[in-house]
Amino acid sequence: MDNAGLSPASLSKNLDISRESVSKWLSGKSFPRPDKLLRLALALELKLDELVIDVPDSSEPVIAFRKRGSSKTTEAHVVRAKDMGRMLSVLVPYLPYDLYIQPATLKSPSIDYEYIQQIATKIRAEIGLASDDELSFAHLIKKFNDLQAVIIPVLWGKKDKHENALNIYLPDSMTTWVYLNLDVEVHDFKFWMAHELAHVYTPDLRGNEAEDFADALAGALIFPESLADAAYHDIVRSHTVKSRIAKIKKYAECYSISLISVFYEVNKFADYSQLPKIEIGNGLFGANTNFNKQYSTVSQTIFTDENPSVKEYIQKSGEIFNSPFFNVLKSYLVEHHKTAGYIQSILDTPLLDAKGICAELS
Repeated sequence: MDNAGLSPASLSKNLDISRESVSKWLSGKSFPRPDKLLRLALALELKLDELVIDVPDSSEPVIAFRKRGSSKTTEAHVVRAKDMGRMLSVLVPYLPYDLYIQPATLKSPSIDYEYIQQIATKIRAEIGLASDDELSFAHLIKKFNDLQAVIIPVLWGKKDKHENALNIYLPDSMTTWVYLNLDVEVHDFKFWMAHELAHVYTPDLRGNEAEDFADALAGALIFPESLADAAYHDIVRSHTVKSRIAKIKKYAECYSISLISVFYEVNKFADYSQLPKIEIGNGLFGANTNFNKQYSTVSQTIFTDENPSVKEYIQKSGEIFNSPFFNVLKSYLVEHHKTAGYIQSILDTPLLDAKGICAELS
């Protein structure tokens, strides 16, 4: 602050906060919230990692993003998500789950192809699926509920968000909270749900290791080895890129997944079996984009209107995803007299939307 020529008074004015708040920060009695922390970094001309020392904490929320496209995860994204996790912790006592027994997790997760397929086969068998059965959204939702993972359906838009899904694990309570963005392509959504389910099974994995495992298990769950085997030998009989893409599209339509997922799983099988990989070129991505255009987004499929009412949004969240989230949130809001600001922070939603949800739940 001295180097930047800022006094407590000028800093409080710069950040539009009280001098008392600045005084508490400087004395260590409180810590800036994420939005104020970022503005503080700008005021002091410091990077976030120069301003904040990240001290490992065994009770700190564990974050896993399912990012949109090539978007980058920044310190700001991590800080915001961890703050959401801390606010979720107060809802734990209201959950209708067993708070004393931890759901099953994997002992030694690995991305070895054979291991991944064995785990996928085990999970699919628990669901009651044969090797060539489609893994449906209902199957995934039931598995989340069996593992006591709280699904939080959100409407985060198609282009203006960093993530399409966010997984928050709270070590102290051993609870998992999964935010799923409904404003996405329906054939991508199944992969993302399976990806988040993999995180539920591996709460001790972190960073790229966790993401690589989740991607591998998700692919095996939605298009396992037996299907990849059959698809491979079907596709290789076609000798043009166009005909190969047509066959990939056939499998994507049948199993309600993207062309990209089919292609990746087929080539993983080929690599494991020491067979020549399927060659498609860049045309597959364009074909996948055109394929998605034929279908509505998840939110368009679920809701009767493009801008659903708060009542319908909450109702469908409970009915379709069997999520206790809004019932739990309602109990907490009523008991503790919380306002829309809490909802805005915990759902990362605009204040106007948060006020509507608050009014509906109060």
